[in-house]
Amino acid sequence: MELNVYQNNYLIVFVFLCLGVLLPVVALYFGKLLRPNNPSDEKNTTYESGIEPFHDSRVQFNVRYYIFALMFVIFDVETVFLYPWAVAYDKLGIFALVEMLIFVAMLLLGLVYAWKKKVLQWI
Repeated sequence: MELNVYQNNYLIVFVFLCLGVLLPVVALYFGKLLRPNNPSDEKNTTYESGIEPFHDSRVQFNVRYYIFALMFVIFDVETVFLYPWAVAYDKLGIFALVEMLIFVAMLLLGLVYAWKKKVLQWI
């Protein structure tokens, strides 16, 4: 009896997965069928606030900004993991404390590595 319950749970997950993939694909397909398609040279030009573009739209930027943004995302995700752990700490016990200390230590190790490689310097 219990095996049937678990199979039913997997079936529900599978149905939602199929719907999550199928609905956007069908919506995009119908949108392509229904929208007008009249391409022209003027429509394919770059729009720059009503002014004719006068230089290349690709701008060179320092790769450090990208790396700094990745570091921010990593530590932002750390906060997302730390908050629920802190809320449920009383129920989780000492094992969860040790796990979270290992998690934070690994992140601090990554921060020290980035600091030594001078990733966090703006200039």
